[in-house]
Amino acid sequence: MMLIMMQTTMILTLLTMMMSMMIAISKKKLMDTQKASPFECGFNPMSNKRLPLSIHFFMIAIIFLIFDIEIIIIIPTVTTMKYTMIKYWAIASFTFIMILIMGLYYEWYNGLINWAN
Repeated sequence: MMLIMMQTTMILTLLTMMMSMMIAISKKKLMDTQKASPFECGFNPMSNKRLPLSIHFFMIAIIFLIFDIEIIIIIPTVTTMKYTMIKYWAIASFTFIMILIMGLYYEWYNGLINWAN
């Protein structure tokens, strides 16, 4: 019993020392210049910190979130089709898709989908 406890303690000590060494020499501590670039975060990190984000960047982020949520809602409708009455399922799916198409038309009409002005 004492031998098993000794071995376990030795293994845990070695693992702790190895993990500490890996953390100490890992490259994550070094500042990565690519992570600080404007492409990664949407603004220049070396400029004034109080500058507001551009409204175009904000609108594209909102559109992305809307379409991301849309996919999360549409995928389960396919799996629920066989458990519901097809007429009500079709009406609900058609209504949801029409609302999304109207929103997409609104975004297109107002020029929010243009990537560059």
